[in-house]
Amino acid sequence: MRIRTPAVAGMFYPKEKSELEESIKFCISHKYGSKNSNSHDKIYGAICPHAGYMYSGPVATHSFSSIAAQDFELAIILGPNHWGIGCSIATMKDCFWQTPFGNVEVDSEAAEFVNGITKLIEIDYFSHTRDHSIEVQVPMLQFYKKSFKILPIILNNQDYEYSLEVGAAIAKLAKKKKSIIIGSSDFTHYEENEYAHKQDKALIEPILEMDVEKFYTILDQRRVSACGYGAIASTMVACKELGAKQGRLLQYATSGDVSGDKSSVVGYASIVFS
Repeated sequence: MRIRTPAVAGMFYPKEKSELEESIKFCISHKYGSKNSNSHDKIYGAICPHAGYMYSGPVATHSFSSIAAQDFELAIILGPNHWGIGCSIATMKDCFWQTPFGNVEVDSEAAEFVNGITKLIEIDYFSHTRDHSIEVQVPMLQFYKKSFKILPIILNNQDYEYSLEVGAAIAKLAKKKKSIIIGSSDFTHYEENEYAHKQDKALIEPILEMDVEKFYTILDQRRVSACGYGAIASTMVACKELGAKQGRLLQYATSGDVSGDKSSVVGYASIVFS
């Protein structure tokens, strides 16, 4: 079994276990953090940010505290490929993901299952080696949940048609295994704080309505610089197929809201589908 070693430990989150625990506890206690589980209702999936914990961690705790109450054995995590390396869309198998909290096994059976449904999702280790969008979700999950496997799916191509097919494939998988689906994305990038809030509010509206077509329309018309739009869309498609009726915005904030520097910010949202 291969070991996928961390690409951003020591940068996006602490590389030492004790420091990582303290970092997540700080995120929970932060004014934008989640002090308690938000709901014990059935949740099919969530949207989580993927910046450094010091910026997006407090917002992310809202999704993870809600996910923690769910009964799942597999976390299907989709994220954008910031480096553009490897395949158009890729999962992986025969691998552990290493974090400061220990190794998490990739569900090889699940990887083969989705690859068998759609050849859009290729099996390729290299595609996953450098990116942070999926990696930063794993320690948070480990903090909140003791035992689970993951299915990482990293997206170079995030077009509408691809998101429909990927979403349909992971919905079939989630009907076969107890799963939670995580779409990893930040929202507006490097804009003034007030403008970022307006842009992101417009894009979050169709997410809460679970309207994928409207989501892509607003994304294009307003040129919202959300990096993981395909991960968001695929998660919406899958959760709707599984029975989710709506999205709920648990928390929104920008890096400027958290840090105080509002001149050039990145937007973060925690959303769950139930």
